[in-house]
Amino acid sequence: MIQSINPATGHVIEGFEPHGPDELDTMLNAALRAGREWRQTTFADRAATLRRLAILLRSEKASLARVATLEMGKPIGEAEAEVEKCAWGCEFYADHGEAFLSAEMTDSTATESYVAYRPLGTILLVMPWNFPYWQVIRCLAPILMAGNVAILKHSSQVSRCALEVERLAREAGLPEGVFRTVLISGAEAERLVSDDRIAGVSLTGSEGAGTAVAAAAGRSLKPTVLEL
Repeated sequence: MIQSINPATGHVIEGFEPHGPDELDTMLNAALRAGREWRQTTFADRAATLRRLAILLRSEKASLARVATLEMGKPIGEAEAEVEKCAWGCEFYADHGEAFLSAEMTDSTATESYVAYRPLGTILLVMPWNFPYWQVIRCLAPILMAGNVAILKHSSQVSRCALEVERLAREAGLPEGVFRTVLISGAEAERLVSDDRIAGVSLTGSEGAGTAVAAAAGRSLKPTVLEL
């Protein structure tokens, strides 16, 4: 059982049943299928989804902030500011994502040469507890705008925050399988990195966690982004 514990009181707020191997397999397959369709959507469609997510974040700012405060102890005012920043992040990538990802022409001896950005597939996000919403949105928004899909393994300390982000993304109109939260241990997340259905990894965490994830990703030659 994964427990969410109030750091101010030490009391258990909520318990969560971890996802088992069969559930993980189902999620990975669903992400693979969803990714084939999501990558075909237009930048305008993706941006519209992010703007809807921004609206939902602002409309539920107070309740989301309360969840964060209960799970990881952030003062309520700071928690509300974090949710507002998440809404801004969604709008920023909705406004600028297409320009960031446009093809870049380059000089060469060929008739025409350019650098193009294509979706990778399913990106695994391994995120820490300290900014339970922002750490997710700052990765998720550009990932979605780039035509990728994502699976989130958040810190077990903020499982309800992680599930709230998934709920809002679904309510914003993300298709089934485009973004899911998995409730698993760190060791299981390391094994997940090696799964052929994971195309890349973004991790924010300790040097030890980064070393383990980078090693697993390196064995499969998968791109990684690490903030340690």
